[in-house]
Amino acid sequence: MNAAATPPPGPNWKADWQAGWWSGAQAVPSPNFGPRPAGVPIDLVVLHSISLPPGEYGGDGIVRLFTNTLDWSAHPYYEGIRGLEVSAHFVIRRDGQLLQFVSCDDRAWHAGRSCWQGRESCNDYAIGIELEGLEGDPFEASQYETLARLLQAVARAYPVRAAVGHEHVAPGRKRDPGEGFDWGLVASRLAALGWAWPQGTAAG
Repeated sequence: MNAAATPPPGPNWKADWQAGWWSGAQAVPSPNFGPRPAGVPIDLVVLHSISLPPGEYGGDGIVRLFTNTLDWSAHPYYEGIRGLEVSAHFVIRRDGQLLQFVSCDDRAWHAGRSCWQGRESCNDYAIGIELEGLEGDPFEASQYETLARLLQAVARAYPVRAAVGHEHVAPGRKRDPGEGFDWGLVASRLAALGWAWPQGTAAG
């Protein structure tokens, strides 16, 4: 595992990137990451949804899970995920707060067994973004605002050419972010990026 780069201080939407950390996010470094394969472009964004415990918002469960400090006995649900070591590059809270857990230059552990356009192991070449929410339920306007800013910043720094959901790269195994996520809204707002969106997305 690589040593984590020192994150830049402060959130500032106009700041640029430093070693894969974006100053528009609050840095909460996770130990759950590794190196990306050499020479592989970072050209995909994978969107997820997460809440811990499921359906409960605003607590510290997500942060504790991604930093390996979750008290497995604190909730009955946690017993079913005891010992799980996962992370994402970013988490967007219900109020729009943006947290970054892993440098985008590194490989976060978010997609698991996955495939996109015939390429296996999406973690190798994707940036993982978690939206605090329950799969199938709607997300907050503040989350879409933060997501738009984040994706615009990602597009300035990395050769991303598509954004998809976890459900698209692990069909049958995962269903997030689910039907409650408005792909058309995001695609329409970010049409200038020229990215591909999930099949059937209406941008406009």
